[in-house]
Amino acid sequence: MRDENDGRVVQLAGRLAEAQVPALLEACGGAHAPPVLELSELVSADAVGIDALLRVEQMGARLVGVPEYIRLTLDAMARERR
Repeated sequence: MRDENDGRVVQLAGRLAEAQVPALLEACGGAHAPPVLELSELVSADAVGIDALLRVEQMGARLVGVPEYIRLTLDAMARERR
């Protein structure tokens, strides 16, 4: 995580699983503006991790560098919730 002039950037790498979700939500919650989540190094995410990404995106976070399979999963989960 780093704070830049235009907001907070949270970089995720490796695996996002249920155990890491509280840290992700904490990192995203303290920013004065919606954060940018850099996901180009994210290898996988379990269902709880995908849910957390979807929630922070719906709260205004911008997801960049999203691996295609994670984007497809996020989109499918968003459609199911409508």
